[in-house]
Amino acid sequence: MKKIGVLFGMENTFPGALVNRINSMEIEGITAEFVQVGGVEMAAPSGYAVIVDRISHDMPFYRSFLKNAALSGTQVINNPFWWSADDKFFNYALASKLGVAVPRTALLPHKYFPPNIESSSLRNLQFPLDWDAIFDYVKFPAFLKPHDGGGWRDVFHVHNREEFFAAYDQSRDLCMTLQAAVKFKEYFRCYVVGQEKVRIMAYDPRRPHEHRYVLEPQEYPKGLLKRVEKDALTLCKALGYDLNTVEFAVEDGIPYAIDFMNPAPDADRFSVGEENFEWIVNAVAELAVKKAREAHAPDLKELRWGALLTGESKAPAKAAVKKAPAKKAPAKKTAVKKVLPGT
Repeated sequence: MKKIGVLFGMENTFPGALVNRINSMEIEGITAEFVQVGGVEMAAPSGYAVIVDRISHDMPFYRSFLKNAALSGTQVINNPFWWSADDKFFNYALASKLGVAVPRTALLPHKYFPPNIESSSLRNLQFPLDWDAIFDYVKFPAFLKPHDGGGWRDVFHVHNREEFFAAYDQSRDLCMTLQAAVKFKEYFRCYVVGQEKVRIMAYDPRRPHEHRYVLEPQEYPKGLLKRVEKDALTLCKALGYDLNTVEFAVEDGIPYAIDFMNPAPDADRFSVGEENFEWIVNAVAELAVKKAREAHAPDLKELRWGALLTGESKAPAKAAVKKAPAKKAPAKKTAVKKVLPGT
């Protein structure tokens, strides 16, 4: 029996609905349950063919458990190795290389440095910082936000130098980015599942959190939704996420990717709405079952940082195989044919 486990924290609606949906599919040899984990033996199998991870970004013990599970053959949604290495500033830079529109963004040194960092540790850091150059590049209004944050925590909307420095003084030892604000007319939050399925949801970050998903029907310029879908898939394929949300703010018809490192995205029934909830439960259930059916021993190359970063994570091509010469027909020669990798 192959088990699909769901690892979660404070969520109340999505984890149970996902387990129930998978089990209601009544697929022979596959069952779903909440993950149970205690002390973890190194290199020991987890007992799960697939684990859907909703909490390890907040719990280092869970993150290490998932890496150990992946090493022993469990397929984890999302890849805990890549997720551990990722940050939003890198994502913005990657998006720009991929041709996806992103607002101008600058990475900033910490206002207050982490504990045990002394002045001698900062000899490579420019001082004083050229704030004028940074402000000229990004321009106001802008958003000051953590380079690896989430949930709109520690995000400041700043309109000038004075507001920026007042916000920067509150950033503690967080590493922050300053990003140009987009004067958006439309805003979307897109579920992307399995790097194939996209659910585009109208969203308004200016509303109170529980009312941000716009459930009323909307009309959009021709071609806008297709570009949003294309860009969302481009980003998730490049990042390697099987479950993610991608947010776009649209100004003058151009969708700017604002936030796309959400590998444990909000899926609460009461915030996303009933139709969106049913879509995400069904899509993730189908993905988890597909991965359980395909479960196999891990290719250790896929777990190496270098392979993750360069895309060299596919199994090596088989060596060329030379077929035996065909039996010669009278008065004719039959050429020896080599079978090349991938043919």
